[in-house]
Parts: sequence; C-alpha cells; structure tokens
Amino acid sequence: MIAQVFRQLRGGNRRRTRMRFFEDIPDDYHSVVGSFPLTEAAVIEFATAWDPQPAHTDPVAAAESIFGGLVASSAHLFAICSRLFTDHEDRIQAIALLGKDKLRLPNPARAGRVLIYETRCIGKRESGSRGDAGIVTLADRVTDDRGAVVLTQEVTLLVRRRNAVPGR
Repeated sequence: MIAQVFRQLRGGNRRRTRMRFFEDIPDDYHSVVGSFPLTEAAVIEFATAWDPQPAHTDPVAAAESIFGGLVASSAHLFAICSRLFTDHEDRIQAIALLGKDKLRLPNPARAGRVLIYETRCIGKRESGSRGDAGIVTLADRVTDDRGAVVLTQEVTLLVRRRNAVPGR
C-alpha cells in the first residue's frame, strides 16, 4: 500500500529535477519538498510493521486514546520526510546526514490528512575536514492540510561540492 502511494505520487508529479551542490544552495534557500496523503491504511500498515501501538494500528482503540483517532507514529513521519526529500525536484547532493536536532512533534499527524513538508537553509559552512563537501543545516517543518504543525527539526547534512574529487 505505501509503495503504491509513492508510485502514484511520482507518476502524477513529473517535475524536472535540479542537482543542487553545496555551492548551489543559497543562504535563503526555501522549498516545499512535497506532500503526502496520510491514509488510514498507510498508517496501519507502517505501524503494524514498525511501531505496533494501538493509537497507530487500531482505529477503535485510537478513538479512545488521548489522540481521539488514528495517528501516524513518529517513525512513520521520519520515513515520509526521508522519502519526500529523496524524491524532491531539488536533488541536494547529500553525502551523509550528520545530525538531527531540535526535533519536535507538537501535534499528531492524523490519518486522512495531507502532510506538507517544507525546508529552509539556516546555516552553511565549508567542511573543515573534507574539501569535496560543505555542511548545510536545514530547518524542516511538516504541517497538515489544516495548518497544524506536526513535525519540526533541524537537520545537518554533508553536501557534495560541484566538481570536487570525492574524499578530498
């Protein structure tokens, strides 16, 4: 089911991709990375495999929980962000994820909503140890289609430089 949703998203959203190297990411970079329809079936399927808690797998139990309905697990949100970032038209040439900081989940991601993932550059510097890469810090925000913020985080990436020899 989840794989089917991603195939549909890619098939119906053919955009031209841009390779973004360290030098191509301006200090004021901002982008809507993508959106994801969070279906009840996808929430249950993911949670059954990776986080089998009643608020994620059982609509009846979820309705009686503090959430008042079926919600996605944090692991599911991380996977959605990872996939949308990978499929994004701006192909940031990340070599490695160096860290996630200031992670917050202020509101539940409810089944039946559409999630919208945005990112912006909040820091950029040369790597002190790798001449072929720079370090970029992005502030991510995921909201639902009603405007509720469901995830914020800062991610630090090692990003390949244009025309650099790998490993130098």
